[in-house]
Amino acid sequence: MAVVGGGPAGSSAAETLAKAGIETYLFERKLDNAKPCGGAIPLCMVSEFDLPDRIIDRKVRKMKMISPSNVEVNIGQTLKSEEYIGMCRREVLDGFMRDRAIELGAKIINGTVYQLDIPQNSTEPYTLHYADHSDGSAEGVMKSLKADLVIGADGANSRIAKAIDAGDYNYAIAFQERIRLPADKMAYYEDLAEMYVGNDVSPDFYAWVFPKYDHVAVGTGTMKVNKAIIKQLQAGIRTRAAHRLAGGEIIKVEAHPIPEHPRPRRVVGRVALVGDAAGTVTKSSGEGIYFAAQSARMCAETIVEFANGGDRIPTENDLKVYLKRWDKKYGMTYKVLDLLQTVFYRSDATREAFVEMCSDIDVQKLTFDSYLYKTVVPANPLIQLKITAKTIGSLLRGNALAP
Repeated sequence: MAVVGGGPAGSSAAETLAKAGIETYLFERKLDNAKPCGGAIPLCMVSEFDLPDRIIDRKVRKMKMISPSNVEVNIGQTLKSEEYIGMCRREVLDGFMRDRAIELGAKIINGTVYQLDIPQNSTEPYTLHYADHSDGSAEGVMKSLKADLVIGADGANSRIAKAIDAGDYNYAIAFQERIRLPADKMAYYEDLAEMYVGNDVSPDFYAWVFPKYDHVAVGTGTMKVNKAIIKQLQAGIRTRAAHRLAGGEIIKVEAHPIPEHPRPRRVVGRVALVGDAAGTVTKSSGEGIYFAAQSARMCAETIVEFANGGDRIPTENDLKVYLKRWDKKYGMTYKVLDLLQTVFYRSDATREAFVEMCSDIDVQKLTFDSYLYKTVVPANPLIQLKITAKTIGSLLRGNALAP
């Protein structure tokens, strides 16, 4: 069994497979990789993936939503004392999950997979051609490995997806600066995160200031894949948050593609895609870490189930059971978030309405419960009606329903 990619998705898959006694090779090109990412994880991920406190930099219990006209709404009032959003650095989170998979028996290969040879029938193994970097060189030594099944967890630019002709998807670009702030400015972000909306910071997404252990991550995302536009939008968030970032020092600049929807084919033959390679990032929130790890775990659990203790090699139809289970569990979540982005991110008027709506306690509770526990929370009918009425009212007041 080969798992390509050692982020939260690949590590989660490798851990599950290794626990079941399946010989598993985990490929990762950069073992100290720090992927550009806001780094927010929901409370359910902490418990479901048994993540220790030491990998969480900040426990955010307050959040500000800031409208295009700089109206600030404080959200998080409905959180219980034990509830929070975890803020992590990806190099810390990824390293922990990967090391745990290795401790449980996964065999790590510090290598770059360049090619996947597809077998001529359903019984022959796949052949992975890769550069082994264990000698410390960037070029590495070319080697190959045969595997009966392959999980592609190698991100938005997945070579595994290309090898199986999984099809393309639209993607956004996340751009982020890590900024070390003076102590007094950093204290403001002790347990607070900020989200800014507006055409000046993102025409189709939002911008953020997320706290980490000794710095803040300041970034933006957009589907307009153009360096000049991205630079302009980052200048926009730096301007909007300037009074809170004064005296800060940029310690790192990062950028990375983010898939906007699932690939047309996520399972082909005995190859399955998970995480960003499959396109599991949500609309509206742009969240990917939890869904990447969860998709990989569900895929690996399906493999373990159909391997029947090692007596058989799972087939394409077996692997597709993972997709059916995934879509059944999370399909509605994706549809709701897609609708929210379509309705509220199309103009500054709709964004003003969105921020106004976020001031409502019922909306806050529904939103946070959905985020923290990853379900489309079924509020009782009266509250649901109340939220719908407030949504329409906010849109009307902002002239946001105009075509």
